[in-house]
Amino acid sequence: GMTGTFHYGLQVSIINSPAEYIQSFIHETWLKRYGSSPSAEMITLMWSLIVSIYSIGGLLGSSCAGYLCVRFGRKKAMLLSNIPALLGAALMGLSRLCGSFEMIIAGRLFSGVCGGLTQNVHIMYAGECAPRKLRGLIAITASTFSALGKFVGFALGLREVLGVEALWPILLAANAVPVLVQLLTLPFFPDSPRYLLIDLKDKEACI
Repeated sequence: GMTGTFHYGLQVSIINSPAEYIQSFIHETWLKRYGSSPSAEMITLMWSLIVSIYSIGGLLGSSCAGYLCVRFGRKKAMLLSNIPALLGAALMGLSRLCGSFEMIIAGRLFSGVCGGLTQNVHIMYAGECAPRKLRGLIAITASTFSALGKFVGFALGLREVLGVEALWPILLAANAVPVLVQLLTLPFFPDSPRYLLIDLKDKEACI
């Protein structure tokens, strides 16, 4: 769950660094595809869509969080959130290779779905699993790891790291790293006691 909220913060901030490169990529792709340069307004529109569609994905993910938590449980819901995250990272990472800025838009949408899911499911899962004395401390990890993700996103975007024109697809695909960490570690954790008792009626597993 902490890696999920870290992914959210990372994806929010990581798009800021390669802005000029992505806008240049939109211009070059449009020119090759249609034989004419796009207007400044069109580039601005495409860039605005890339930035804002993440929030639309977040709204979709948040709307599905309650249903998925009851239908599959908190842990499985977080595991399912990795699917759109990996799909989004793949689309954005391969966008320049495929010559499609639309893949960046779609990738941001899928990443937003993951962010909306994890922001909600993490708080539920961590709060229900935490011992009473640590419940308050565990609950604030959502904001803590979100802020840490934003910091790492800004750090990766520095020109001395990945913030150069040749590496911006790798920078956009970097959010796959916390997703893979969660995929490898989360299956070893138990499900929420509340889910096991109230939704599955499995008192023994809850205890």
